[in-house]
Amino acid sequence: MFAIGTLCPASKLRTVPTETLARLASSTWDHSNQPRVASSKPKYEENRPSWIFITGGSRGIGRAIALKAPADGANVVIAAKTNEPHPKLPETIQTVAREIEAIGGKALPLQLDVRRDDDIRVAVAKAAKAFGGIDILVNNASALNLSKTPDLPMNKFDLMLSVNHRGTFATTQACLPFLSQASNPHVLVLSPPLDLAPAWFGEHCGYTISKYGMSMCVLGMAEEFRTVGVAVNALWPRTMIDTAASKHFGLSGAGCRTPEIMPMPLM
Repeated sequence: MFAIGTLCPASKLRTVPTETLARLASSTWDHSNQPRVASSKPKYEENRPSWIFITGGSRGIGRAIALKAPADGANVVIAAKTNEPHPKLPETIQTVAREIEAIGGKALPLQLDVRRDDDIRVAVAKAAKAFGGIDILVNNASALNLSKTPDLPMNKFDLMLSVNHRGTFATTQACLPFLSQASNPHVLVLSPPLDLAPAWFGEHCGYTISKYGMSMCVLGMAEEFRTVGVAVNALWPRTMIDTAASKHFGLSGAGCRTPEIMPMPLM
């Protein structure tokens, strides 16, 4: 089971009616705790295709979401670091773009490091200019290191904070002027419910702090952006997902699900 919903103060992920990710751009339901206030700003052309801006979309969960979107009529901006294949990580923004085009979708591959503010602004502006706007932002880019506190180098801790927490904040900030012009804009963050049970911190304190930072962005921005009509929600699996990152850290794939189930409808 997966849930798309607002991270509420009770630290529970509230489920919403069954929808695929790409239908968020054309759906009329709102899944915040309170009704969003409709923006008085002029909106984009109603009949233009919906565009999804996905960070970290070159592999894993981001790639799975990107490949699902065209089936529901949405086009995709693949914004990620990897532009050239790596011996152990062959997928790139270019290969995913070709996969999307092969199934009849449209894609714009943009090389992006979410740690670089200027690069974020340039990529977002390119996407909006090329396709007339941005309807959905998916903050998927994340750094993973499950080391315990004594074994976690500070540069790795800084990496997780800068990609996970700060990258989510910076990319959302850059996209907001364009999202606020969309007819039904959404921000989706790949982050967990805010559960303060000590067990979640004891095993991998540094990683949990960085991911909860993303979740706090969801909680705060959902309330803050209500006045401009932008919904902010989170998506998090109930089980481990078998990705290149998990393999890199030697995590067993036993009992894991595949990235392809992430963008499927709620069951």
